Amino acid sequence: MSFEVEIGYTSRRGLRELNEDFAGAVRAPAGEESRGLIAAIADGVSAGGHGLEAAQTTVMGLLADYFATPATWAPSAALDRLIGAQNAWLADHNRRRHEAAGLTTLTALVLHGQTFTLAHVGDTRAWRVRGAGEALQLSVDHAFDHPDLRSRLTRAIGLDDQVRVDYTEGELRIGDCLVLTSDGTHNRLKPARLAALASGADAQAASEAIVDEALAAGSRDNATALVIRVLGLDARHLDDELGDARRLAPPAPLKVGDRLDGYAITARIADTGVHLLYQARDTASGALVALKTLHPSRAGDPEERAMLAHEAWLGARVGSDGEPGLVRVLARREGASALYIVFDWHGGRTLEQLRRSNPRPGAAEAITAAIQVARALGRLHRHGVVHRDIKPGNLHLGDDGQWRILDLGVALSGREGEAQRELHAGTPSYINPEQWEGAAADAASDLFALGVTLYQWLSGRLPYGEIEPYQVGRYRRDAQALSRIRLDLPVWLDHLVRKAIARDPRQRFETAEEMLLALERGASRETGAPAATPLIRRDPAALWKIGLALSLLFNALLVFWLLFLPR
Repeated sequence: MSFEVEIGYTSRRGLRELNEDFAGAVRAPAGEESRGLIAAIADGVSAGGHGLEAAQTTVMGLLADYFATPATWAPSAALDRLIGAQNAWLADHNRRRHEAAGLTTLTALVLHGQTFTLAHVGDTRAWRVRGAGEALQLSVDHAFDHPDLRSRLTRAIGLDDQVRVDYTEGELRIGDCLVLTSDGTHNRLKPARLAALASGADAQAASEAIVDEALAAGSRDNATALVIRVLGLDARHLDDELGDARRLAPPAPLKVGDRLDGYAITARIADTGVHLLYQARDTASGALVALKTLHPSRAGDPEERAMLAHEAWLGARVGSDGEPGLVRVLARREGASALYIVFDWHGGRTLEQLRRSNPRPGAAEAITAAIQVARALGRLHRHGVVHRDIKPGNLHLGDDGQWRILDLGVALSGREGEAQRELHAGTPSYINPEQWEGAAADAASDLFALGVTLYQWLSGRLPYGEIEPYQVGRYRRDAQALSRIRLDLPVWLDHLVRKAIARDPRQRFETAEEMLLALERGASRETGAPAATPLIRRDPAALWKIGLALSLLFNALLVFWLLFLPR
């Protein structure tokens, strides 16, 4: 279901001569619908009659400029920049006017994906009505607590050169009703009554009912209500996941039998020192799932939290259509209490586990696995995703016979954070030579790693030996032919695997589809073996070493001739 809302707006001046409230809402422009909408309400404070001007310019400027900010900015960053600029402009005008100053409160609400972001200054309010419950106040008034001074603001737009804005993030659900009110409205209505009026009719009728009842209850101020009812939500955005990562904490280590948001823990699967992985049962459906969260030692690391959020978003994006080859990410329950990812559960074993029990697989078994993994890699690459950590531990054979790629934790999508992008990720022995020379990881990196994985599975050894991060000379020789290690393997498979791991990138497969086609054709159109790498390319210093050796030999012969041979 796409993002969809119903909006109602009512504003009346009441007993005042002038209505200095102002509010509005704007949807994202065509082509950028995923950015949602922005709504704002402001209550001008008169000092010389400029309260309406302050409220109107603040709301209209914010609504007009919000979607002109870069889409890559977080909503809070865009709001902060725009509100700060408006405050500086208004404060400067107020200094020039002296006694004829104009101030305003501001409560702005951005709805995007399945999340809202709230910016607030002053005593206008934002409420959330969920179901038949009481209205939950989302904002905190910036006014003096004393009964005689409650109309005196401690913060306002235009009051000082710098304004401190409160920011709040929260989740959205279908059926939520968000209400923005001025003080002339909420000061006369109890939250329970506000909730009843907001949820009783369509959004426009609800806004009219709220304002009319506030005035009937004796409000002497302007009364305004802007009602937004959520009818449909977008798929979760990366901003939604990042918001959860900032707002929620990873759960404490769980034991078998513990419960977390409707999931009963049945086993701890892995502890990597960075992540904890559990098997759990959904108590509502009875289905098994996998839960992934951060290790307690990494729970407070904002970069690790952001990477987990990116993995959740990316997994839902590339695995949502149910195509084979990737593990599907499931939505957490509404009102999740902790930070974690929910995956489909698939019984089976990783290739790392299979290698221990079956160190010499048949050619047919390896080819079947390679075809399925290459097809899944091609799908990832078409999404613009680079896995960066293909290895036996991240390839899984399910009980259903389907091979799947695990762990998108260090994958690149173009939307990852800078820290993740700059991370030299991957397992050293599976990293292609270009990355050790400073090149960025790309789709070719995944194909090289898959080739190394196949070579290791078929031969029981790594093609270039165990490589360490600090090692200088990593690729001194070409990989030994598989057909020399195992005589039962077909020659075409040997050629294909060695082509995938050739030291020269120009000799390798360019795309996953090319590798997949070679695997499917097999011996019918055999892949040629890669040419041997010249010595000068395997070891650029080889000529210097040979020259040094010849020079030493020549000098030794010369010394021998001078000392021992007759002249």
